[in-house]
Amino acid sequence: MSEWPAEAVDYVQAIADTKLLLSHRYAEWMLTGPSLEDDIGGASTAQDEAGHVRQLFRLLEQQGRDGEWLEGDRAPEEFRNAATLDATRDSWVEHLVAVATADRAAWYMLDSIASDDFRGLARKIGEDEYFHLEYHDARLATLADDRPEELQGAFEDALPKALAFVGPESYDADSDPVVRSGFADRSAADLRDALVAHYARLFDGTSVSLDGVDRDGPTQDEWDEARRRVGDGAIDQSVVDALTGVRNEEFAAE
Repeated sequence: MSEWPAEAVDYVQAIADTKLLLSHRYAEWMLTGPSLEDDIGGASTAQDEAGHVRQLFRLLEQQGRDGEWLEGDRAPEEFRNAATLDATRDSWVEHLVAVATADRAAWYMLDSIASDDFRGLARKIGEDEYFHLEYHDARLATLADDRPEELQGAFEDALPKALAFVGPESYDADSDPVVRSGFADRSAADLRDALVAHYARLFDGTSVSLDGVDRDGPTQDEWDEARRRVGDGAIDQSVVDALTGVRNEEFAAE
């Protein structure tokens, strides 16, 4: 296994932490979705994401990250997940948009990695992600017809956070440090364009528009490169406790 540059380790940890929180958010809703199909889909996706996290954490440990720290022995602000996953959403529409945009952003970032260390793993994760993203898009297309105003509001909240997670618009092929190191073959600017273009195509012909979505930020000066976000928001300590199972330590197998 090759030694990754420091910015690449941070990049992969952000993807892994986002997948960790995706698994948690899917699990939260897997018994309260609008249909049995959605409950089953959420449970299956939560399991897939947990599997991806284990593989990514294994690679990060080989790059020097402490395993217990990765598993959750850290403060909430040390998690580097997409900001749209910080909080439990009040409605299923908001939940779906939050996980859909974060999941697609994380997959675009993972798929851009050019390191040979990811060749087989990216292929396997991609097989799972194909079904995750197709499911999201099918449900979003239905909601664009049935609940367009609610969907519009959810996208105006979530998509800027997903774009910030990908990186600043100014990070092109010449300035994006992960591309310049040779670790990735597509810049944040390229991935942002792909993310916006995907949803523009998905909602073409519907009353849902991306015109009201803030697609310009963040600037490099306001962006936290390690946590891939603007501001100091984070998950709640209760989420960290749930991820680490501290409330149920007495039942852990010896």
